[in-house]
Amino acid sequence: MDTHPPAPPTGAASRLHARVLDELGVAICGGGFAPGTVLYVDELVERCAVSRSVVREVLRVLASMGLVEARRRVGTRIRPPADWNVFDPQVIRWRLASDERLVQLRSLTELRAAVEPQAALLAARRASAADAAELVALAAKLWAAAESGDEPGFLSADIEFHRRVLLHSGNEMFAGLRELVAESLTGRHHYHLMPHHPDQRALTLHADVAQAIQRRDGERARTAMTALTQQIHDEMKDGWEPSGG
Repeated sequence: MDTHPPAPPTGAASRLHARVLDELGVAICGGGFAPGTVLYVDELVERCAVSRSVVREVLRVLASMGLVEARRRVGTRIRPPADWNVFDPQVIRWRLASDERLVQLRSLTELRAAVEPQAALLAARRASAADAAELVALAAKLWAAAESGDEPGFLSADIEFHRRVLLHSGNEMFAGLRELVAESLTGRHHYHLMPHHPDQRALTLHADVAQAIQRRDGERARTAMTALTQQIHDEMKDGWEPSGG
């Protein structure tokens, strides 16, 4: 079976395709369809009020993400979450848009805690002087945006800061995770799961990470990033842990 997504439609067809893809993606990722459920084209045509060709295109895209699989003479079956491409940014967005939001954020936060401290250590060894200076400048932008109450500016600088730490680690596997970190930060902001006013300690830790990378102090960079990701975890854990847990 060809699991490569088809070329995206254009114009009105593109908007229609995107609407149906999002509708079904959120339904699958949010548990609206249990694993093993069989989807039939004719039923989806009626549900989504679109043509059979649109439904087939959407199912091909979902199959490329591991969410469904077509079975001859049976239909298209929902695959279990363990089979999904959970690193696909669109799958992450659908999970964040569903009732599985906190589960997705917990997974992303735990991934960040495992990867970003090591990325900071490697960046201290491998980032160029210009790259390190840009990180220091981004940390300063975070401070300025926080003090002025510029939430969009703060989010933009925060995303870029963490993306660049991963990129400047010099490890292509770490760098490949940078869009996942962007989705994590965007999701927390969009669903109002970040502190209303940026925490002063978090701002200080961003500056510590940047300065340690600029000074080639890998251990200090890792320690500061560890503290930062731990703080993120602590801010989020009340939402995903049962009382007294």
